[in-house]
Amino acid sequence: MATGTRKVALALWGGTLPEREPAASVRELYHEENRGRSDPSGSQDMIGLVYPGVSRLDYDAGHEGGVFPARVESNTDPAVARWLEEVLHVLPVAQRPEGYHPLGVKRLDPAWVRRLGASGRDCFDAIAARDVRALGASMNACMACWEAILPQTVRHPVLTVDLPGLLAHYQARCPGAMYSGCGGGYLLVASTEPVPGALKINVRTGR
Repeated sequence: MATGTRKVALALWGGTLPEREPAASVRELYHEENRGRSDPSGSQDMIGLVYPGVSRLDYDAGHEGGVFPARVESNTDPAVARWLEEVLHVLPVAQRPEGYHPLGVKRLDPAWVRRLGASGRDCFDAIAARDVRALGASMNACMACWEAILPQTVRHPVLTVDLPGLLAHYQARCPGAMYSGCGGGYLLVASTEPVPGALKINVRTGR
């Protein structure tokens, strides 16, 4: 949902995006949001807000220190956007509590990192193909990777919501589900059936 990033963008540009290359706007937004922060946020939220359609990001540690992607592939097909709006459901879960930090335990195993990257490619391909089963499978795979690499994304002493239990409930009943970010926030559910209490999304395909 990129709530914090959205607030920074509104302060910078109001309700419109600058008339320029998206990459330049991403960089301005990134530097503004992370000004003076010792633990900067990633650039994914900025890219999600600025680039139209559905985008796949290729990060490489050798490219700009891994801060910005080496390549962005976007799909702005209106039919794909409308399909995703129908099958993706957003359930509000909980805000991150005080004292929560997802990086307390790091298990950066290369095999799991490769699987995480593959889940992103599978997700993008599933959306382009309008395949809800494949989309759900990629979301489930992504969550498995999160739990293996950074287990405190969903299991942390200060978290009061049973995030693994809630996730398992929806994964067992729908093609797939995953959290929008560390510590809960929103649960994204892939399903052709209605999901009670869920919000709907709007995918912008142009400026």
